[in-house]
Amino acid sequence: MSCCEGNSCCAGKSSHDLPLDTDQSSRSIEVKDAASSTIIEIDKVDGDDSSLSKFEITLSVSGMNCTGCLKKLERTLDSILEISNVKASLLLSQATFDLEETHILTKDNISQVIEKKTGFTCALIHHTGEELELILDPKATALGDEWPNGVVDITATGKRRVLVSYRPRTIGARDLLSDPFFQHTALAPPPMPPSVASGRANVRSSLYLTLISAILTIPVLVFSYSSLPDHEVLYGGISCGLATGVQIIIVGPFYDKAFKALFFSRMIEMDLLIVLSTTVAYVYSVVAYGFLVSGKPLSTGEFFETSTLLATLIMVGRTVAEYARYKAVESISMESLQNPSAIIIEEGGEEREIDARLLQYNDTFKVPPEMSVVTDGVIEEGVTEVDESMITGEATLIVKKPGMPVIAGSVNHTGTILVKLTRLPSENTIKTISTMVDEAKSSKPKIQDIADRVAGSFVPVILAITVLVFIVWVAVGHYIRHQSSATAAINAMTFAISTLIVSCPCAIGLAVPMVVLIAGGVGAKHGLILKSTETIEIGRKISHVIFDKTGTLTQGKLAVVEEECPSESLLALVLGLITDSKHPVSVAVASHLKGKGTKALPVENLESLPGKGIKGTWKASTVRAGNPYWLGVEKRPEVDRVLSKALTVFCITVDGALIAVFGLRDELRPDAIKTVNELRKRNIEISLISGDNLPVVQALATHLGIVPQNTRARCTPADKQIYVKSALETPNKVVLFCGDGTNDAVALAQASIGLHINEGTDVAQSAADAILMRPSLKGILTLIDLSRAFWRRVLFNFAWSFVYNLFAILLAAGAFPGKARIPPQYAGLGELVSVLPVIAVAVGLRWKKF
Repeated sequence: MSCCEGNSCCAGKSSHDLPLDTDQSSRSIEVKDAASSTIIEIDKVDGDDSSLSKFEITLSVSGMNCTGCLKKLERTLDSILEISNVKASLLLSQATFDLEETHILTKDNISQVIEKKTGFTCALIHHTGEELELILDPKATALGDEWPNGVVDITATGKRRVLVSYRPRTIGARDLLSDPFFQHTALAPPPMPPSVASGRANVRSSLYLTLISAILTIPVLVFSYSSLPDHEVLYGGISCGLATGVQIIIVGPFYDKAFKALFFSRMIEMDLLIVLSTTVAYVYSVVAYGFLVSGKPLSTGEFFETSTLLATLIMVGRTVAEYARYKAVESISMESLQNPSAIIIEEGGEEREIDARLLQYNDTFKVPPEMSVVTDGVIEEGVTEVDESMITGEATLIVKKPGMPVIAGSVNHTGTILVKLTRLPSENTIKTISTMVDEAKSSKPKIQDIADRVAGSFVPVILAITVLVFIVWVAVGHYIRHQSSATAAINAMTFAISTLIVSCPCAIGLAVPMVVLIAGGVGAKHGLILKSTETIEIGRKISHVIFDKTGTLTQGKLAVVEEECPSESLLALVLGLITDSKHPVSVAVASHLKGKGTKALPVENLESLPGKGIKGTWKASTVRAGNPYWLGVEKRPEVDRVLSKALTVFCITVDGALIAVFGLRDELRPDAIKTVNELRKRNIEISLISGDNLPVVQALATHLGIVPQNTRARCTPADKQIYVKSALETPNKVVLFCGDGTNDAVALAQASIGLHINEGTDVAQSAADAILMRPSLKGILTLIDLSRAFWRRVLFNFAWSFVYNLFAILLAAGAFPGKARIPPQYAGLGELVSVLPVIAVAVGLRWKKF
């Protein structure tokens, strides 16, 4: 980048070569120095923008305080035709949707459009590959001439800050920083997760407004309640000025949100109740003060303390509720497990500690004892014991040797190891789990729809009740207490204001999502990842568990114990056929042959057939390997002999002629019997279906006590799907299918809940509703128990919301005999009293034992 006049400098990929009359559009990114007028511009030249695209947009949304705010945001997004597939979360302060760009509405201006319609503050969360946030040197007036190869985009994020998006396989993070283009930059401090950062910003903003409101309110309270010299007009004038400040600074944003909700989203929400109640009290007090100044004081006088104290206590309640929500989100943030630094081994063998964000492919990093593994990798040197409980929930030390994988967040215990990086921190296990957990938090269980409907009708009903309360108390004051019309109306107004404010739909709206938030984090810490909230909602009703065999009930670590092959030379052909297959049987046989020193022959046109086997061609001959029934050799003596030993049988044929038979045995998972017995105690039906041979499946079913009518062998993926579908035909049946392989994917998708063992394939994982991060079947019991705990807390929250609102509204309306009532100035504490128990009950789930 070259210097230009006017204390500014510009650059693009080739900024000095750009023609002045180009038709291309140039986006200018400005980073201003707060201490000077220097402006650094980074121009990125785009191609023709005539072809519009569809993007998945994620926004961080600040200013949402309750479920009414969330509903307003959802309605606003749904009202924009270019937006679809909307998912919003109050607790994460985020909204995700698909945007079909037009010439008017683009991904660059969508946040401003939504801000205008809702009154919330929105910021785009970028997901363009790998990213680094950099700080520009205050003394720098130039960067470089051209973007380094591999840099995708550079975006201004604040004063002298830029966000650099790059392709990590083209240019590493350290290589990028060492490029001359970025010679005047430094790595910015690590950012917080967006949901945590947004929560902290909301708390800070709310606390700031609360302090201002308190400072303005305290003098008004002193003038109202203290014994001061008689200067009513002076004190009233000061109180009027302070109350006006509260009305403008504190209540002003509520006006904006309430009217935008009313006109853009056609919603009557909680903000409108706050606006009505504080405005009525304030306007009446101003009128009363006017009469006082004119020498005709009203019988009741002004009460500026009501509007000011009401606004202050509302802000106190919101601040405490915001803080509680923020701490709840922070407490279950998976990204806190990420080690912020790494010790890398450089080419000369020297060690250097760096920021974890500067790791790049081909790095080798050192993990000393008692230090957490910074990212996923494979051990190159050293033997140690690793605690993976923070990720898998399994609180046992696992021996790790060279060639074995280690995962981010696990803690190294006994020895020092050198690890070859396989995944960057932005894509490692911690990030993957965090992404899946956040997706689950953003989805809504069916019971949330009920809560949303109740909360959506709540405010109009409260408005109707308030009008009724006002009319009743006017009638009581005028006809029963024989008060003047003005006195009766003013007294009725105080009851109406209390009724408006003390009611709170927030507890109803938070009853479900708060528990969902905590339950998702608790499940993750126990090695159970929930991909949708429906899973945790119906998990308590599981009535039938269907197990796959290999890799699910068994460990999937097969070993060859029988071998029938008339010619050793044919083993090379067998290895060539199966060497690239990921099926557990093929992997075991391939490992066995490699252990004997066999070298693979090249086999072409390989094709995997789920539930059957694999086939290919070799010198114009068709080579097939798989189960004996698919190959039609089950009646051959050598096959029958292996089958009779209840072993998994793997056969190979060339042009239909049998050339080899292998018998394999798998070990049962250590907790399989205990889990099956516990499920049986809970009156849950159990089935076993497998693609393996009948003798093997029957032997395992007998060992586990599974009845023959619930046992199926030699099942194809379609057979498994049909079995699951038939199990679902019984009314009110909730079926869980637990599997690990690609051939289980259809059954996982068909079941009410598909539970995937993480040692399996990516295809099966994508079809599942939940994932067991550790190879332990106890996760099924954890899912059921967590679902029951979730449901109990949701019911308690609904009950508490109903009891609180019923009692509070009756008390505020003066329905109880005597002087029992809630003065309007204290009604603002209602949100605090109603919301805190809901949050406390949800957070209590963190300490429950599973």
